[in-house]
Amino acid sequence: MKGLRDMILAAVGDCSQVGENRSGGPELSIVIPAYNEEERLALTFPSILKYLDSLGRSYEVIVVDDGSTDGTSRVVDEAAKANPRVRGVRLASNSGKGKAVQEGMLAAEGDFVIFTDADLSTPIETTGLFLKHLSNGTEIVVGNRRMQESRLEVRQSWAREFLGRIFTRLTRLILGSPVTDQTCGFKGFTRRAAHEVFRRQTIPGWAFDAEILHIAYRLGIKVHQEPVTWTNDARSKVAVASACLRSFTDLVTIWFKGVSGKYK
Repeated sequence: MKGLRDMILAAVGDCSQVGENRSGGPELSIVIPAYNEEERLALTFPSILKYLDSLGRSYEVIVVDDGSTDGTSRVVDEAAKANPRVRGVRLASNSGKGKAVQEGMLAAEGDFVIFTDADLSTPIETTGLFLKHLSNGTEIVVGNRRMQESRLEVRQSWAREFLGRIFTRLTRLILGSPVTDQTCGFKGFTRRAAHEVFRRQTIPGWAFDAEILHIAYRLGIKVHQEPVTWTNDARSKVAVASACLRSFTDLVTIWFKGVSGKYK
């Protein structure tokens, strides 16, 4: 990744004219969970930083390396050297996307915190729309690919879509969730909501989305569902079939914790 630092510097320019929020931290935190994402991050980092710079807000980008065995940490280190707004968090071993997201969200210092996938299946430009909602009093905004206004430019295979819908139906049945797309990897929180939700999270794997939304429900935090543009990346590392099977047990666990007051 020899030219990554030069690409980032060219994308974001001078970082010295950046403001801060009242608490001394950035206004916006972007959290990216990453497991063996060397190639993707090398491609997406420059566009992420260029867009965030165009917003005119102070920001940070936190990449949580979930025990990668490739050059992910090297890419993040290069980016951090080129831009002090980038910082990495490295987990000692592969712990699951839910754990990686949780670590990043709790480490974030921004007034608003958004997590997104490294492949940018939902474009980073969606950040601006989410910030409008979060700035106007909404505490949690989640991307929803099932809404009529959403645009799916490249769809998942029928099998992945089918299994994803089964998971959502199970979530709605077991947890009573009104959210019709649990697993879209683009979600935004105010810092208060992020702290309240993610410090209670216990599921490290694929069902973590259902857990954080159920925690929000139990805490009385309203969730706004927002249609998104979405492009499937066929290189996704999630084995959906096995994840769905494991997630059924997780959903029952979440339900039990909810009714027994564990999320209070």
